Amino acid sequence: MKARRLSAVLAASVVALTTVSACGSSDDGATKIAFLMPDIASTRYELFDAPLFKAKVKQLCAKCEVLYQNAGADAAKQQQQADSMLAQGVKAIVIDPVDSAAAATIVNSARTKNVPIIAYDRPIPKAKADYYVSFDNEKIGAMIGQSLVDQLKSTKAEGGILEVNGSPTDAAAGLIKKGIHTSVDSSGFKLLAEFDTPGWEPAKAQNWVAGQVTQFKGQIAGVVAANDGTGGATIAAFKAAGAKVPPVTGNDAELAAIQRIVKGDQYNTISKPIKIVAEAAAEVATTFAQGKKPEAKATLFDTPSQLFVPTVVTRENLTKVVTEPGFALKVADICTGDYKAGCDELGLK
Repeated sequence: MKARRLSAVLAASVVALTTVSACGSSDDGATKIAFLMPDIASTRYELFDAPLFKAKVKQLCAKCEVLYQNAGADAAKQQQQADSMLAQGVKAIVIDPVDSAAAATIVNSARTKNVPIIAYDRPIPKAKADYYVSFDNEKIGAMIGQSLVDQLKSTKAEGGILEVNGSPTDAAAGLIKKGIHTSVDSSGFKLLAEFDTPGWEPAKAQNWVAGQVTQFKGQIAGVVAANDGTGGATIAAFKAAGAKVPPVTGNDAELAAIQRIVKGDQYNTISKPIKIVAEAAAEVATTFAQGKKPEAKATLFDTPSQLFVPTVVTRENLTKVVTEPGFALKVADICTGDYKAGCDELGLK
C-alpha cells in the first residue's frame, strides 16, 4: 500500500513539475534548456535530480528556463518529449535515456537542429552525444562486487553468488554489469546465475530471485544487485521464502536502502551525491546554451565526459557518509520507528 501511495505521489509530482517547468515562464526571450528523465521507479529524479538541476541553472543563468519532463519508463514517450522540446526551441537537451539504443534517434534529431545533447547518468553508445555527465558506472559495478566478495571471504562464506543486473536497454546498466563481472569472475566464488532486470523493475527482480532461492537452496552465499530497487527486491524474495538473507548489494543510497543497512538487511549501497552530477550537468548545459563549448575531463564512447567516483556504504562507514555535508538524506528521516535502535547502535543521531 505504501509503495502504491508513493507511486501516486511521484506521478502527481511528474505532472506538477512538468506543468510548472514547461508553462511557468512568460518571458519569450528565455533561453530554454530541456531536462528529460527516464522513470519514476527510482524516486531520485523527482526528489533530487530535477530540483537540483533547476536550481543550479537558475543560479548560473538568470535568463535560462528549464523545461522538465519524465518519460515514465516509456522510450516512445521520451522520443515525443524530445521532439516537443526541439519544437519549442531549446538550446540544449540533458537526457537520461529510457532506452540507450533508442535515444540515438533523439541525438540525431537534435543534431539536425544544432542542439547539443548532454547524456546524463546513462550513456548513448550508438550515437555520439555532445557531452556525458555521470558517476563512473563501470567502477560502481566493480566496487559493489568487490565489497561483497571481500565480505564473503572475511566471513569464510561457502556457496556461490547471484547477480541481479539492471535493464538490458540501459547502457549504464551494461557498464555496471561489466564492472561487477571484473570483481566476481576472478573471486573464486561460482556465479550461480544472473538476470538482466527489464526496466529495472523490482517486482521482476524479486520474481527471478525467488526462483533462484528455490533452485539453489542453501547454496547462495551473496547477491550482487545493481541498484537499491533490485537489492530490496532480492531481500524481499529471501524473506518471503523464509530463507536467511545473505549479504546483498545495492546502488543509489536511497532512503529505504540506507534504512535496510542500518537494520542489517542490506550489506552495501553506493553513495553518489546527486547534487554533484546535477550541478555538473547544469554547468555543461548552460555553457552549451550560451554558445560556448564546455571542457571535457574524460572520454567515454568517444564522447567528452565528466565521470565522478562514488563511495561504497556499509554499516562500517554509514554514519560518516550520512553526516557528511551534501548527503541528500537527513538523519531524522532515516532513524525512524524500527530503525532507531540500529541508528543508536551506529551512533547516528
